[in-house]
Amino acid sequence: MEQILTIVCKLSPTTEHVAQIEATLKAFADACNYANEVVKPQTTSSVTIQNLVYQDLRSMFGLSANLAVRVCARVGANRKTAKAKKKTVESFDATSIDYDARIFDFRQKDNVVSLTLMNGRYRIPLDIGEYQAVNLDGKKPTSAQLCKHQDGSYYIHIQVKTIPPDTTEPERVIGVDLGRSDIAVTSDGDSWSGKDIKATRDRFARTRASLQSKAMKGTRSTRRRCRKILKRLSGRERRYQTNQNHVISKTIVSKAKASKSSIALEDLTGIRERTNQQPRSKTERRRSNSWAFYQLRIFLTYKAIGAGVKVVMVNPRYTSQMCHKCLHIHPVKGQSYRSGKRFKCGHCGFVGDADSNGSMNIAALGVPVNALEGSILSCNLRRTYQGYYKPPLYCEPSGETISGG
Repeated sequence: MEQILTIVCKLSPTTEHVAQIEATLKAFADACNYANEVVKPQTTSSVTIQNLVYQDLRSMFGLSANLAVRVCARVGANRKTAKAKKKTVESFDATSIDYDARIFDFRQKDNVVSLTLMNGRYRIPLDIGEYQAVNLDGKKPTSAQLCKHQDGSYYIHIQVKTIPPDTTEPERVIGVDLGRSDIAVTSDGDSWSGKDIKATRDRFARTRASLQSKAMKGTRSTRRRCRKILKRLSGRERRYQTNQNHVISKTIVSKAKASKSSIALEDLTGIRERTNQQPRSKTERRRSNSWAFYQLRIFLTYKAIGAGVKVVMVNPRYTSQMCHKCLHIHPVKGQSYRSGKRFKCGHCGFVGDADSNGSMNIAALGVPVNALEGSILSCNLRRTYQGYYKPPLYCEPSGETISGG
């Protein structure tokens, strides 16, 4: 199995390089927008799109053959992603270009990349650190993406293929519960509070609101200064959250590797779309949408692969409502034993942290994925309690259901 890592390297272009990069970014985006407008919206195949607009892209926008092919692939890929989310592709911005082996090359001996731009092939030096140098050492990358970041700098995102170590056979499971009050809580008792992240994000939000207000109605020099400050601050919040997720994921994976454990995570796909449908205040909506749980999941996954640690995804249903001691759920529909950060089971009397309880349930659900015996969790839909369905209870391997009532 191959693992693909993306190594972000800063470019050090000359004035001539910058002019060529800007021209290519604009031509690539214009070509994408043209293909998106001309080809029927329901067409997602890059081959079909290429057959329809390839010649136009070459003649109208001056793109090389392979850049024109990359345009068609970009439009097709974006349409497939939008279709999965039941949306449409509106437009493309001049912020990135896709490259393959025919129009991109990396030369390690002098840390230079060779890129096809509007008027030919250019060699542009890289400004990289030790991390990039180590991960690119001895590699022959065949694909990359040229990007213009919000601060105006140019970066090349190089995709590197590596062979990760074989996954070790896990002896136990570490369950990880993701949330907002606590960013992550493990079944081993480790936790990372979200209090500092919440405070930092709220501070950034207040600063942005103040600067945006001044940028709209201040003097000309004030508006210009506020726009510069907003641009400078734009990446700080994202970098802060990214660093936190890197630290958390690295710690969890390191502990799992040392203890020969697998990692169990909740499959929270689509949670943002579902929560956005609920009525909430503007502040709560912002806090929820800025919660980078998906990034943390991605970091955990790729670091685990690189360390030979197995990661399993489990169904998040009832993990926060079920007692990990007796596997009992509140018998009354719509009610829960959980109240904020506190969990008090009405069946066995367990009292503890709600997120820690959830991580224990996630770990229990992750065990059957590794073991051959199957799951000990079951649901008896025929049992009722005070007119309501009895939730999933504990089932002995023999099949005898143990009632929580």
